[in-house]
Amino acid sequence: MKIAVSGCLLGEEIRYSGGHSLDRFVTQSLGKYAQFVSFCPEHLAFGTPRSTIRLVEDENEGYYVQSSDEEVDVTEKLLDTNNLELQKIQNEPIRGIIFKSKSPSCGLGSAMVYRSNGYSKEKDDGLFVKMCKEHFPLLPMEEEGRLNDPWLRENFIMQLFAYDDFENFKASNPTMKTLVSFHQSYKFMLQAKNEMMYRELGQIVGNHEGLPFDEIFRQYEILFKTAIAQKSSIGKNRNVLEHMAGFVKDKVNQVEKEMLHEQIHDYANKIVPLIAPLSRLHMFAKAYNVEYLLDQKFLHPYPKELALRSDIRSGK
Repeated sequence: MKIAVSGCLLGEEIRYSGGHSLDRFVTQSLGKYAQFVSFCPEHLAFGTPRSTIRLVEDENEGYYVQSSDEEVDVTEKLLDTNNLELQKIQNEPIRGIIFKSKSPSCGLGSAMVYRSNGYSKEKDDGLFVKMCKEHFPLLPMEEEGRLNDPWLRENFIMQLFAYDDFENFKASNPTMKTLVSFHQSYKFMLQAKNEMMYRELGQIVGNHEGLPFDEIFRQYEILFKTAIAQKSSIGKNRNVLEHMAGFVKDKVNQVEKEMLHEQIHDYANKIVPLIAPLSRLHMFAKAYNVEYLLDQKFLHPYPKELALRSDIRSGK
C-alpha cells in the first residue's frame, strides 16, 4: 500500500535548516509493508535552507503565512505549492497520510497560530492539512508526534490497514454476498470501535428497503470508513473479548475457561497487554477450528510483527 508522508520524516534533508526528522517507526517498521509518497509544500515553495514561516491571525478570523524574512506575507506562494503537492497525492492510490508535527503546513492540530502582536494564540491544523482534510475526508491521517503515543499508534495503524483492506475489496468487483462476508469479518473490530455504527452498518447490509447494490455499497463505504476512524478503549475491547470467548466456552475445559477469563480480567486492569487474551483466544479458535473467530479481523488487523498490542500502554 502507498502512504503519503512528509518528506523530512523519510530522512530527506528538506527542513528549513537543511536537516531532516527521520522517523524510524515510519521508515523501518511501517516501511516493510508500505511504499511512501513524499511531500513538502514548504520545500517546494521556498527551497532549502529557508527562512522560517508561521501562521498569523488576520481580521477575518482566519490566518495568513508570514515569513521571518522581514515579515513578508507568503500565503499565496505556499498555497500554490500546496495545490501541486495535493495533486501529486491525488494521482496515487494512497491509503493514509502521515504529517510532520508542529509545522505551519503539516501540523495536525499542532501548528501554532500567532496574534498580530507576536504572541501565540492557539494551535490549529496547518495549511496543507486543512486542504487534505477537505479533499480526503475519510482518509486515515496522523502526525508523527502523536504516533509516539502507543494507544494512538495502534488505533491509527488498525485504521490504516482496514482502509487498505476495504479499498482492495472495493477493487474486487464486490457483490452483495461478498459484502455480507466482509462485514461479518469486521464484526468485532467494528464493535470495539463503535457499537452503534456497527449496528447501522448491519442495517445497511440488511437492505430492508430493497435499494440497488451500488447505493448500498456507497452508504456502507462512508460509514465503514467513519467507524474505523473511531478510537477503541479497554472497556470496549473487554466487551468484545468476552463476546468472543462465548464462541469457545462449550469447547474448552474448565481450567482453560478460567485462564482465559483471568487474562481478560487482567487486561481490563492493565496488568497484561491486549495480545495476551487475544493470543489465547486465537489458540483456542485454532485448536477447536472455530472458523467464525479465525476469520475475524480483530484477531489480526495488521501484521503481527508490528507488535503494537504487546505494549500495555496501547490501551486506554
